[in-house]
This record gives sequence, structure tokens and C-alpha cells, in this order.
Amino acid sequence: MLSGAAGKATNLTETTDEAPEKTSVVARKIWLPKLLYDALPYFYLASGIAAFLATLYINEWFWVLPHYLLFSAACLHLGFFVYRRRHRSRPEQDKS
Repeated sequence: MLSGAAGKATNLTETTDEAPEKTSVVARKIWLPKLLYDALPYFYLASGIAAFLATLYINEWFWVLPHYLLFSAACLHLGFFVYRRRHRSRPEQDKS
């Protein structure tokens, strides 16, 4: 009559095979063409710089300016982050 909470042991491959189907849209890996993949950090940097320079030409700044500055900071941060992650030195590749 007593039953334990531990059920049937699952295999690691059984759990990892089902994982891609249950992941969210944000967590899924996407494929980009090489040209877009290489240009992505520069696009973020250009968008951030353009948004920062656009703040100089805003006439009524009281509500738009903080949004432009936040967008600019986010794009610049993301651009530097992606560029640094792609161009960091890898010890495995340096040795071989």
C-alpha cells in the first residue's frame, strides 16, 4: 500500500530529446546568413550611435530624450557585448 515518491528512473537522452520542442521562442537558436551574422554587432553599434546623435535634434525633449538615451545605451552595450563575445581568444584554437 505504501508507494514511494521516486518513480521510474529516466534516461538523460530521453529528457534532452524533448527539450527543443518545449523551449520558448526566445530561447531557440536561429540561423542567420553569414553576412548578417557578421554585420550584427556593427548594426547595433550604428543604431546606438544614430540614436545618440538623434538626441541632438529633438526639439521637445522632455519625454522622448530619456527613451532615446536608453535605447542608445542598450544598443551600444549589446553591440560591444556581441563583438567582444565573437572576438575573444579561445585557448583551444590558439594551441592547434
